[in-house]
Amino acid sequence: MEFIKNLLEQQPLMALFLVIAIGYLAGEINIKGFSLGAGAVLFVALAVGWFAPQSAPSPMVGTLGLAMFLYAIGIQYGKQFFIGLSSMKGLKANVMALTGVLLAGAVSVLFIGLVTPGHALGLFAGAGTSTATLQAAMTTLGNNDAAVGYSVAYPFGVAVPILILYLTFLIMKPKVEQKSANLELLEIALRNPQHIGRKLGEVMTTLPAGIQIVALRHQHHNLPASPDIILGADDVVLAIGPDQETLDRVRVDLGEAAPGRISEDRSDIDYIRMFASKPAVIGHRLGELALPGGPGSLVVHVRRGDADMLPGRDLVLEPGDRVGVFAHRDQFAALRKYFGDSIKATAEFSYISIGLGMALGLIVGLVSVTMPGLGKVSFGLAGVLIAALVLGKLRRIGPVNWTIPLPANLVMRNLGLTLFLAQVGMSAGPKFAATVSATGFLMLGLATVAVLALVLPVLLMGLFLFKMPYDEVAGIVAGATGNPAIVAYANKLAPTDQPDVGYAMIFPGMTIVKILFVNLIPALLL
Repeated sequence: MEFIKNLLEQQPLMALFLVIAIGYLAGEINIKGFSLGAGAVLFVALAVGWFAPQSAPSPMVGTLGLAMFLYAIGIQYGKQFFIGLSSMKGLKANVMALTGVLLAGAVSVLFIGLVTPGHALGLFAGAGTSTATLQAAMTTLGNNDAAVGYSVAYPFGVAVPILILYLTFLIMKPKVEQKSANLELLEIALRNPQHIGRKLGEVMTTLPAGIQIVALRHQHHNLPASPDIILGADDVVLAIGPDQETLDRVRVDLGEAAPGRISEDRSDIDYIRMFASKPAVIGHRLGELALPGGPGSLVVHVRRGDADMLPGRDLVLEPGDRVGVFAHRDQFAALRKYFGDSIKATAEFSYISIGLGMALGLIVGLVSVTMPGLGKVSFGLAGVLIAALVLGKLRRIGPVNWTIPLPANLVMRNLGLTLFLAQVGMSAGPKFAATVSATGFLMLGLATVAVLALVLPVLLMGLFLFKMPYDEVAGIVAGATGNPAIVAYANKLAPTDQPDVGYAMIFPGMTIVKILFVNLIPALLL
């Protein structure tokens, strides 16, 4: 054992990656649907740090990891975050989440006296499973006490919200309508005399939301949809939409189903799907693109990740999007060249944009704001998140595209989180063991109270005060608590897009609130 200890302490980088490997292996252990995931890295790191105290890598490793995590989160969720601030639904959701976060913070402050200030703020960070808050607490206090409280509260911060969401689902038995992430197609022969002789553009304005006509068969030829075409008797339109029920309503209004009338004749137009990888199209709206073939080519479908998206003129292309186009076969080669059509785009990103964005975020973090009675307060690494949220909303400034393909974003985010958890856990290991042995069940009980103070107000306000649907409330709970495992479980209970939308709206803002809280409390009370 002494040989292993000496080896770990002499090779801290080897110890770091060993902790990561064992941590992820432990995180895959599943007990009735619950697993720690990346959070298990922290506990393995604590054990290794206790066993070999000198094996912890440089703090710069943890700082770099957290900066990567925050930047990736901000870039991905910037648009949804600002939408949440401007809509009534988003304002209600943020009020709910803010109430829960502040109550959890107030309860944690009351713990001071029973435990050290660092342990109390660590319990608050762990209850909200916020690694960024943990880093801010350690920086503000100048020690690693917060890591101890965080490691005690973290598993409760994951398990308790999942348990509460599950029990609420069992008791309320909400009706959750699952919507497919795929678009549906329907060919409709025009039979309604009210629409014959009208322009296609006029008819399209009468369609239900989310329905588009992308092609039609007119005078025995298939054509990309153009609003100026005059519809004739027996014309066939190809409509796309999010579900078959809505398409059936369109069919009743326009005429009758005519399967195969368009799809079986590809002499005029055919379908091609390509990866968007060329810098000239990335970050641009579909309405800005000048496709080869002119009006004879039309974007009819965009697939991002696992979801299909309607091709509106304002839809901004991101690296790795798969773009479906109706065009004549003679234009296929030119279209592939125009979009790039390289699968490498799903995993590549611009190091120029990441370097500039991260540098800008670190500069924002250096800015100090003087607050009465508190002195100067700076954002620290939260500046990276703030800058990334703004850049994620802008998406592109001149030639610089700020977006990151989703697969690459996930890799960057998870790697950053893993490095941070491993470094912090290895550094705090010795103190964690001493504290838990000294306090026993006290810290465990306090952690449970802090998590309940965070989750229950959000749940009760959403379901009974604002009377929101269960799937929306589950997403807001996940965003307030902040752990991806919670939103993943919410998606299992309510397989709609609402848990993801709620998480995206709430998580960035509540992360900033948590960070500011642990920065302000020491200045106010200590």
